[in-house]
Amino acid sequence: MVNPLTKFVPFLVGEYPKPFLELFDGITQNEQLNGEDLKATMWKAYEFGSRHHEGQKRRSGDPYFEAHCVEVAKILASWNMDHITIIGGLLHDTIEDTEATFEEIEETFGTDVANLVNGVSKLGGIRFSSRKAKQAGNFMKMLISVAKDLRVIIIKFADRLHNMTTITHMPRIKQHRIAIETRDVYAPLAHRLGMAKVKWMLDDLVLKTLNPDVFVDIESKLKSSNKEREKYIGTITKALNAELNDYKINPEVYGRPKSHSSIYGKMVKRGKAFEEIYDILAIRLIVDKVEDCYLALGVLHQKFKPIQERFKDFIATPKSNGYQSIHTTVVGPEGKLVEIQIRTRDMEQTAEIGVAAHWRYKEGVKDAKSIDGHVKWLRDLLDILQSEENDPKEFMHLLKIDLFGDEIFVFTPNGDLVQLPVKSTPLDFAFQVHSEVGKTCLGAKVNHKVVPLNAELNNGDTVEVITSSSQSPNYGWLKFAVTSKARNQIKRYLNKQEREESVKMGEEILTKSLRRLKMLNQADEVKGAYSKFGFGGESQLIEAVGKGEISVRDIMDKLAPQKETLEEDSNEGFFKFRRKESRSIKLEGISNIMANFGKCCNPIPGDDMVGFITRGRGITVHRSACPSLPLLSEESDRLVPVDWEVARSDQFNVRLQVVGQDRKGLLKDMTETISKLNINMTSVDIKVKDAVATAIFIIQVNNLKQLERVVRKLSKVKSIDYVERAQQ
Repeated sequence: MVNPLTKFVPFLVGEYPKPFLELFDGITQNEQLNGEDLKATMWKAYEFGSRHHEGQKRRSGDPYFEAHCVEVAKILASWNMDHITIIGGLLHDTIEDTEATFEEIEETFGTDVANLVNGVSKLGGIRFSSRKAKQAGNFMKMLISVAKDLRVIIIKFADRLHNMTTITHMPRIKQHRIAIETRDVYAPLAHRLGMAKVKWMLDDLVLKTLNPDVFVDIESKLKSSNKEREKYIGTITKALNAELNDYKINPEVYGRPKSHSSIYGKMVKRGKAFEEIYDILAIRLIVDKVEDCYLALGVLHQKFKPIQERFKDFIATPKSNGYQSIHTTVVGPEGKLVEIQIRTRDMEQTAEIGVAAHWRYKEGVKDAKSIDGHVKWLRDLLDILQSEENDPKEFMHLLKIDLFGDEIFVFTPNGDLVQLPVKSTPLDFAFQVHSEVGKTCLGAKVNHKVVPLNAELNNGDTVEVITSSSQSPNYGWLKFAVTSKARNQIKRYLNKQEREESVKMGEEILTKSLRRLKMLNQADEVKGAYSKFGFGGESQLIEAVGKGEISVRDIMDKLAPQKETLEEDSNEGFFKFRRKESRSIKLEGISNIMANFGKCCNPIPGDDMVGFITRGRGITVHRSACPSLPLLSEESDRLVPVDWEVARSDQFNVRLQVVGQDRKGLLKDMTETISKLNINMTSVDIKVKDAVATAIFIIQVNNLKQLERVVRKLSKVKSIDYVERAQQ
């Protein structure tokens, strides 16, 4: 009979659950904690996880904690990971699947464990959904970038490895998705991090899932030839040992068939049947020292004929992931090709358990110094792992990295990855997706929450752009746009708009001036004379007129100097025509000046203002806080102070943007709120997308205080996220 106290205080009664004992027995003793302290620490974690996962089942019906979390921890123990990482593996699903919090784990087990569990939880929410090679590469970068501590990736490998071994309990569609993700992302990432054993295990499980018939066929053929293969390996091993013993080298020699996925790859690549693949055997020869590797190689090539083109020395030139070994293929007994790998025991550990190399995802890096650095890092790490004398803090320092500090990776709603510089905003994301999306970008939802355009994005964010056909770029966007693509597209649009406005203004000035001179019938002739003034086309001439760079007087003087030209006050009527909106503005005590209100900020009484002297269009009035002013201030000599000159009855149009969660009666509540304040609404436009309502109100107010009252009241309406003045 099991003692009822076992579950709660096993250390008192001397009885621990069997899964815990199996886990503890597998933990390396290369720990600073003594046996009892380590056991108490591990039990504390085991009990915490068991208690929080209590009642949870896997799809197989087995208890979730014992059947998955403990198994993940066992895998980590088999890789000789430290107890902190193993505890992280034991608790890796507690934040995501239970009521346990980061703070609770941090208080109970320390910051390192809490960060590992939290990191794995973050990775769990990332889904790979594209088969594109570029997307797979970005996804790998994303994993590393989000993880920060490579032990998170190692825990994720253990988690993925166990999930793949139990994948048959999943629905077939989900099996397929997980296998594709494993094939395109996790297996290549394991390879890049030097975890060869993990890679081929994942590859085999992917093959078993996606091509079960092929896997079963290869499995049965390997089993049927197992005795013959073992006999053949024994023959080679005996011959090698006999030769090497003469040189006082006592190697560890063992052979195994190549992985199912490797054999299948050779069958597909070479277009041959299983029986025609001779090099399905791989024999590994493990020695003590590097010099013994080369001595063994010489003996081997004397004994068996080598295939020259299939010789590779990864000791002299290690792979970028730190892998070292000598690979040679020889013609063995019976004329069969056999691949033999020669390496030291340290190299074997690096290749097999691969505790994640110090690796930076930089394609095409072939710098020898960089490779040497990777190898040194690995060797240092292995020394620490294998030695009780080294400081564990040094081990922690080596594992903690800060990769990709200059870039972030965010997701589209469809799961595709977009790479951006740090401090990028939803606006940068929108332009990265498509130029037209960027130009009409009104706002965004980040992780399903509505945010403004200037919000800073973080790694792993899912971003959905909210667009509006009435939206267009403005100078304010340049204040927070980060990517060169976004900034160039915004500037190009603004320059185009400015040119169009100047052309429109020039057409208006030219038409009115020629009409006054009763020479309107000569408009085409005037426009056609653009080359005489050094312009490349009619539009350039008219644009110059609109900007004030050339006057109609100058044009007429040059075309017909003998004719009567414009009178001094010839433009007076036109200027008066342009002043109809300027009745509220005064410059240094002078009223009735030619002025326009800037569409980028649309000032109203109460706003601090500044005027900008334009070329040919009088003064454009902006709010002092207008985002366009930093750009205009480059020509500070054209900035002038202006004042309001208004009556109490004067009203000004203001454009308000209201964003909130859609619900029944939302529009009614908003319009009633505005009406109760005795505010006139001249326009209402509301759109709903993915349960987010975006309303544009054009209202008439007397001054800033009245506007602030409207904003304050609207913000209190149920389900409204934010209210702000919008661009015209």
